[in-house]
Amino acid sequence: MAYQEDIALMAHLMRRAGFGAGRDELEARVAKGYEATVEELLHPETQPAVDMYTLLRYQPASLLPGGQPPMGNVNFMYHLVNTKRPLEEKMALFWHHVFATGNSKVDNYDQVLEQIALFRQHGMGNYRDLLVTIATNPTMIFWLDNNQNHGTAVNENWGRELLELFSMGVGAYTERDVREASRAFTGWTFETKIPRLPYGRFPWKFEYRPEDHDDGEKEFLGHRGRFNGEDIIDIVVEQPACARFVCRHLYNFFVADEPQVPAWPIDPPRDQKAIDTMTAAFRQSRFDIRSVLRVLFNSSFFKEARYKHLKSPAEVVVGSLRFVGGQELPRPGYGDLSMQPAYMGQDLLNPPSVEGWHTGPEWINSGSLMARINFVAGLVGDPSLPGVRAIIDRLKTKGTLSPEQLVDGCLDLLGPVEVSPETRRELVAQAKEWGQTGWASETSAKTADKRVGEMLQLIVATREYQFA
Repeated sequence: MAYQEDIALMAHLMRRAGFGAGRDELEARVAKGYEATVEELLHPETQPAVDMYTLLRYQPASLLPGGQPPMGNVNFMYHLVNTKRPLEEKMALFWHHVFATGNSKVDNYDQVLEQIALFRQHGMGNYRDLLVTIATNPTMIFWLDNNQNHGTAVNENWGRELLELFSMGVGAYTERDVREASRAFTGWTFETKIPRLPYGRFPWKFEYRPEDHDDGEKEFLGHRGRFNGEDIIDIVVEQPACARFVCRHLYNFFVADEPQVPAWPIDPPRDQKAIDTMTAAFRQSRFDIRSVLRVLFNSSFFKEARYKHLKSPAEVVVGSLRFVGGQELPRPGYGDLSMQPAYMGQDLLNPPSVEGWHTGPEWINSGSLMARINFVAGLVGDPSLPGVRAIIDRLKTKGTLSPEQLVDGCLDLLGPVEVSPETRRELVAQAKEWGQTGWASETSAKTADKRVGEMLQLIVATREYQFA
């Protein structure tokens, strides 16, 4: 039982810090040890990067997709499905939600993908440095209109969201602070955009224009001086509100679902002690995200939070594709695969607003739920896929299975998935209609393979399977 608990805990870690793992990988990681696995995940540079040349061989348009949504999403999906650095890619997804920029306004998937690459590179580094990098990122500058923020005509969009959605949250600053912060970022823009026609899109580059910067004295969060943008960020990250805000985002994404961000000034955190623990790590490490994640993944509050997080559409799609295998190459039809999260309510590279997506229970409605179930069921019901075949082969070694053994074996190898007694009774009732499942002959083997696939389909259609 102790070993089974180790498998369950490792599966929990890989669902949250990555996109899940099959039994072979889980067993290998349990042999390595939990803390050692955490350290490997926290240091993605120890694992090979995604082979972009294979992607470009099959989908050359995904390098510079321009205005083509499928090609833009193919690039991101290819990384998500094929990465051997799961936490690096998970952090890219996390920051894409926090620093939400969308092609609906940017109208340039090249630039949005450049920002995703930025998240891969800096996502587990110093938060102060990440904020500076984001502030100089042309995609964000255009998204939040800082290219229209001039010394003689202040635009407050970036300054406001820096404080409201990227660092401290509503209630931690005044309207004057917003204006003073915005003044400090005047002149932070990008080089003049080259007309798209006739040669297509050109890359955007950050440009600081000192002649357009308001160099006057500013008063911000109780500090006075001739601040520039970096000075503002230096002040922001020192605020206790910043540590609490960032750590609550991390808790919501990696541990358990919180209310939506606009409710945070009103609704207290789900687990204040957990937030306090993470906040202390954030401040003691001088804003190092990797240090916070290390504390988070090794904590009791994380280990005890199984199935308290509703999977996002991206987690559903990517986790399923990685689990069943056979989707590693961007084969024909990969464009449609890459758009599947959008059909479930999460249009990657195109969040609905600067607030990102609403998460937790708000992922689910009648349409999105059916899209989830149908997509996953279509994969796990196919015994030709490597991951499904691996489950069948493991069950096959146990000989003839009773209905109860079939259900418990599928639940175990698919997760392990924990279901309620009522759900298990329903699954067993269906299995009893089939009788025993065995592979003694060629005919019975075909039937058994089909039954395993059908049982997996029933499991992924349960309420419990929607949680990670």
